[in-house]
Amino acid sequence: MDHLPDISEASCIHDGYSSAILQPVKRTAGPNVYDYISYRSYLRDWFAARKAADRRYSHRVFARRAGVRSPSLLNEVIKGNRNLSPTVTQGFAHALGLAHSQATFFEALVQLDQAETAEARNEAWARVSASQRFRRARPLDDSTMRYLSNWYYPATRELALRSDFRADPRWIARQLRPPISVAQARDALRTLEELDLLAEQDGRLRPTDVSVVTPHEVAGLAAHNYHREMIRRADEALEGADPEERHFCAVTVGIPASLVPILKDELNAFQERLLDLCDAEAEQAEQVYQLNLHLLPLSRAAGGSP
Repeated sequence: MDHLPDISEASCIHDGYSSAILQPVKRTAGPNVYDYISYRSYLRDWFAARKAADRRYSHRVFARRAGVRSPSLLNEVIKGNRNLSPTVTQGFAHALGLAHSQATFFEALVQLDQAETAEARNEAWARVSASQRFRRARPLDDSTMRYLSNWYYPATRELALRSDFRADPRWIARQLRPPISVAQARDALRTLEELDLLAEQDGRLRPTDVSVVTPHEVAGLAAHNYHREMIRRADEALEGADPEERHFCAVTVGIPASLVPILKDELNAFQERLLDLCDAEAEQAEQVYQLNLHLLPLSRAAGGSP
């Protein structure tokens, strides 16, 4: 049975906002925290539901029950203008009337949103996706996260374009470069079918036209993981692939900051053109390639802090 968070009526919050004795909060019906990836969206929906149930409920009441001084803090957090410290996160969980396991999940959502490094976000995601209630509420999110975070998932999907493709983990494991384990190949096949990215057509598994759509918070984290994986593959290809098989080009330039969004648009347009060329030849696929386009700063901006 769930119990109240460790922060109770005998506890106090002091985090630059206030030092207040927290009073017990009656739990009321509202959005299920396990249905959310964004803690800010959860706070928005929770407050709207609470307000609809009691017109007298206000940001000031919430602040008092959370043990914070500013009545506008909740609204600023929902808008993304302010973050929550660990101590104030506990106060918010108390004001929300969350049971202990719910509060733990809420804290993980906060960490997922506010983590400053990819490693910290991955750790927070591991905590979020480990929740059994979360898995029941959002059964595909963990699969999409794994798809975007492991280079051999999209590589396996593209490999299925080959006419000689075999849905055999041992065959797939040997075909990819670098080779992966049979267990990884088996997991990739299972996940691709779960996401309907591979489906049986004419007696064989083929890529579908389904796109992977995942919440913004997860997509951002998975994109970091994806690019890290592919940059590693590029580094390995410098030594592991024959010059005839690979092509690297780079240029170092000095530009005004105003040109950056224009260059991004040009790279995106170029990528779309290359994808059109590849899609036109997809039925004759013989090999899986990775195409990376990078634009990154090598210095601070003029006038910036040293």
